Formats: sequence, C-alpha cells, structure tokens
Amino acid sequence: MILVTGGLGMIGAHTALALADLGHDVIVTAHERTAVPSFLGDRVVVERLDVTDRAAFLALSFRYEIRDIVHLAGSVPWRDPVAYFRTDMTGLLNALDAARAWRVRRFAVAGSLGAYLGCSEVPWREELALPTALVPHPIIAFKKAVEPLTTHALRDTGVQPVVLRIGSTWGPLMDPETPFNPVPPYISAVLRGECPAPLYADEGGDTCYAPDMGRAIALLLTADTLRHDTYNVSSGRPYTNRELTDAVTAAIPGARLDLLPGRQAGPGANPYLDITRLAAETGFAPAFDLTTAVADYVAWRTCNPMLDVSSSVVADLRGCVRGSLA
Repeated sequence: MILVTGGLGMIGAHTALALADLGHDVIVTAHERTAVPSFLGDRVVVERLDVTDRAAFLALSFRYEIRDIVHLAGSVPWRDPVAYFRTDMTGLLNALDAARAWRVRRFAVAGSLGAYLGCSEVPWREELALPTALVPHPIIAFKKAVEPLTTHALRDTGVQPVVLRIGSTWGPLMDPETPFNPVPPYISAVLRGECPAPLYADEGGDTCYAPDMGRAIALLLTADTLRHDTYNVSSGRPYTNRELTDAVTAAIPGARLDLLPGRQAGPGANPYLDITRLAAETGFAPAFDLTTAVADYVAWRTCNPMLDVSSSVVADLRGCVRGSLA
C-alpha cells in the first residue's frame, strides 16, 4: 500500500485519488479533518492518526504493508511559530522514522516554491543555487528546512527521498477565503455577485490546479526510476491576471471584473517553476489550463456548497499571514 499523510486535505486527497486511478491501494491519514471527499468515496482506507504520536504512527505497520510514503500532513502556525515548528517537525521526524523502520521504497515530502525566494533568474529550476533570503512566513521557513532534513535522514538507508517543491496550488477542498492563494477568494467574490478589487493585468505567477498537482505527485511516487531527489511540481508556466479574468468571465457570465494596466511592480517577468525534470521522468503534463481549471472549480463549487468559514477565524488567519509578511 501507499501511505498519504494528510490525505484528506486538498493536495493529499487529490494525490490519493490519482494513486487510486493508477491502480494502487492507498491508505490516508487524517487528524482534524475526517470527512471523506465525495470524489474519493470508498477508494481509499482512512486511518485517524495524529502524526505527532510516534507510537501510533509506527503501529500502522502492524495492520498494513506500506511500501511508499507521501508526507503531506501539516498545520498552520497561527500566532505561535515555535509551536508550529515543534508540531510539524515532530510529524516529519515520525514519518522519517517510519520510512526507515519499514524500509519503504520512496519517501516523498512537501517542500515549497518558497525555496527559490531571492532567485532573480526565471524560470526557477531545481539546479539553481539557492541564495540566502529573508523568509516571509513560518511555513516557508519550515518547508525550506524539510529538504536537507529529509535527504540527510534517509542517506544510506535505501529509501529514496523525493522532495516536492510544490507550486502555488488551488482547487476543490481549499478554503474559499484562503489567504494563501488569490484565485479562490477572487472567484468567491464573483460568485457572491461582487466586483472584486481590480488586479494589475500583467501580474501573475505560477499556479497549479489541485487535480494536476495530485497526479504529478502520484507519477513521481510510482515511476520506475527517478534520477533526482528534488522536483518542481506545478503547471510549468506563469499565468497573468488578464488570463484569470478572462477565465472567470467565461465561467461566470455577467461577472463584473476590472483590470489595471501593466504590473504594479513595474516591468519584469512573472516567476514560475520549470517542470522539465518532472515531465521528462514521469511524462507529466497538466490536464488543465487556467480556463478549464476555473470552469471546473466553479462547477465544483456549484455542486458542493461549502460551509461558511467563521469570519473571525478567517480574520485571525489573515492577520497572522499579514503580520508574518510585514
């Protein structure tokens, strides 16, 4: 079986679905979120697990024969970064302990495109030297630390590390008012009949629709051979806000959307992840462009009305993010 920690979250659930579509038996762990998405149904085994409980984590091997691990479980730092680091570090170390004890074939772990902060060269390629740069958020700080921790922990063990430098991902199961990706809140405003604040037409960046992200991770985990330990995982191209508004207008006729000319930051290229390595070794190509992704997401939102997120919770989270980025 293949174990996906955090397998009922947005990226985890789409990864589990992609693995099941490839014919693999999948076990997903969940802690706080236990509702199984309708698109997963009964195609996976769900285990309630707090990944910070080492004994409970290792005990999974008493019930399942696990040959690969995708570690996607994580928390949100809120107002205490030390507590966040402690929680997610403990979860990572327990997952690494399990990978070593069970002698799995591959251990894939979520990194971030934040590893490239400070790189002026575009596109961002895995072989670029990573400069020392100010890290604007605790999540990015932790994801950068994940890379050497994982590769050193698995050195000479026979377990192949697969560091996933994950691009900005959005789609079904994401908080529609998330402060971490601009697309769902923008679409949410339009669905409410509002006119969102105007965007700069030529600004944008790399973004990946969740089903494509899940499929890319699944292909990396199940490839016969991998020649590297680190992979960019994203769409492989930048989008612009002009493309976003065109896509939203096509999906939601009558949407009132305004654009400002050019880029707020002045002339320059929008950054994106180069996925040549991923494509060459797995055959991955995105199934969705921005137009089809927005159409699919709007249809999903229509068929799956979401519970409102507490406005106070969203305000606290947004405040935390703004404070960290200041």
